[in-house]
Amino acid sequence: MTDLLKISGLDVEFPTRRGTVRAARNVNLTVSPGEVVGLVGESGAGKSTIGNAIIDLLEAPGRVSAGSILFEGEELRGLDENQMRRVRGDRIGMIFQDPQTSLNPLMTVGAQLIETIEKTNNIKGAEAEKRAIELLEQVGITEPKARLLAYPHQFSGGMRQRVVIALALAGDPDLIIADEPTTALDVSIQAQILDLIKRLCRERALGVIIVTHDIGVIANIADRVVVMYRGEVVETGEVAQILGAPEHEYTKSLIAAVPRADRKLDRFSSVDYIEGGTKPFKRIDIHTHWLGQSRDVRGTGKAVEIENLNLSFVLQKALLKQNRKMLQAVDNVSFTVNEGETFGLVGESGSGKSTVARLIAGLYRPDSGMIRVIGQDVVSNPKSAAARKARRALQMIFQDPYSSLNARMRVLDIVAEPIRFYGLTENEAETRRIVGDLLDHVGLGASAALRYPHEFSGGQRQRISIARALASRPRILICDEPTSALDVSVQATILNLLKDLQQELGLTMLFISHDLPVVRQMCDRIAVMRHGAICEVSDTEDLFSEPKHEYSRHLLNLMPRMDLLGEARA
Repeated sequence: MTDLLKISGLDVEFPTRRGTVRAARNVNLTVSPGEVVGLVGESGAGKSTIGNAIIDLLEAPGRVSAGSILFEGEELRGLDENQMRRVRGDRIGMIFQDPQTSLNPLMTVGAQLIETIEKTNNIKGAEAEKRAIELLEQVGITEPKARLLAYPHQFSGGMRQRVVIALALAGDPDLIIADEPTTALDVSIQAQILDLIKRLCRERALGVIIVTHDIGVIANIADRVVVMYRGEVVETGEVAQILGAPEHEYTKSLIAAVPRADRKLDRFSSVDYIEGGTKPFKRIDIHTHWLGQSRDVRGTGKAVEIENLNLSFVLQKALLKQNRKMLQAVDNVSFTVNEGETFGLVGESGSGKSTVARLIAGLYRPDSGMIRVIGQDVVSNPKSAAARKARRALQMIFQDPYSSLNARMRVLDIVAEPIRFYGLTENEAETRRIVGDLLDHVGLGASAALRYPHEFSGGQRQRISIARALASRPRILICDEPTSALDVSVQATILNLLKDLQQELGLTMLFISHDLPVVRQMCDRIAVMRHGAICEVSDTEDLFSEPKHEYSRHLLNLMPRMDLLGEARA
């Protein structure tokens, strides 16, 4: 079969003041029409770099220094900008990793989608709008006609990702490069998206490159797998061979790190094949370490209490109240998180999980209901000294590691900001020492303090976010999809770190995730949400063995099958 895409001997370099960084070395990769190729590896392995190099979107001063990129027999290296614009969108579609920065916050979703359709399909007006509605419906967005009028910030992270996928499909391309296409999606929408990609791939002889950290996605959709480590391809082969009986030691470690859905383990398996890539985590002595000092006396045993919480958003404005279109994002939600436990929130994208987290963190104000943090009511008088003290005991790790970090600040200042704000140290030298120590704990090393966020991969940025969250010595961590941007190897290390810190510091965690195997491994109790309401609250093992609600059973049935991993994980 003729190759749709053929990459030969590709080298990608990033010149810096400290020398040239070789992000990709001698990469060879082919994609045939109707084939799905999975590209996997650690965060920072060069996976996204390959996708960006194909469509000439490498961030300056990055450049392709050697090799060939043939697409439908045409050499893409050397094309000028106007020629590449005719390739992008129309012939090659790109689904970027970060939906927040891929969408224009000043334009409605409909305007962005219609503009793309008009430029790539040569259709206008009502016909373009009809096509936009069809695309939103295809990617699982309910009430697509009404949602055309919404702005990106009015969508959840998962819904924004679906809009980005619709944009990539708008030009009817021959090749799609999907950089973490299901990162922010729950299992039900993930299944829809993967089924959609597979159907398009077969019906239209569409070639697909899927860059992902989710081995479950690879097992369910890919025909072939390319494993990358530190810029190099270490193993390539059919999906059954690579995932079922890998040959390279790194691939074996990578597969072993996939969270188990069949039973709960004390710790996640880590990737042992490091060779200087990610620094090992070190345990701390809580009695002498800075993180364990000056901790408040424990309260009544209830870290967070929520009663009858409600919040609605306006989808369509109108002068008369009865003509406004409202979305009930949180509907009479009640639950309690005990001190020292990990409480999970699961449900479909847009079910209200992240909205509840933002209400607890004080980023949203509820329409009605009560929230107590460490026994303190933080709703009735949010500006009181007691409420502010309770808020300080709570920190949040956000879903999106790209937009949650200030691009103009060095990592030192990002992590030090809570320390300086709360006056937790006596001098700047102590602050810098603590920042370096925190960066060591999250596997980046103290030298990362002098760099900027754009110099790190998505997974590395999330580790910076975790270091920042720990900097104020919190008692409660709200983890909103903390590993959604991480490959399985880094995910295992981060989740083990959170478990260690919880044990050593007595942390309470509200853990929000669409990844049910991760939730099973992390959480003591779980609340299942749908359409803003709680369907079921249960102990973790009871939920996975005997779910009571029909929707809970539906979610569990949609978990990706991992049959191919049996031999590799044994």
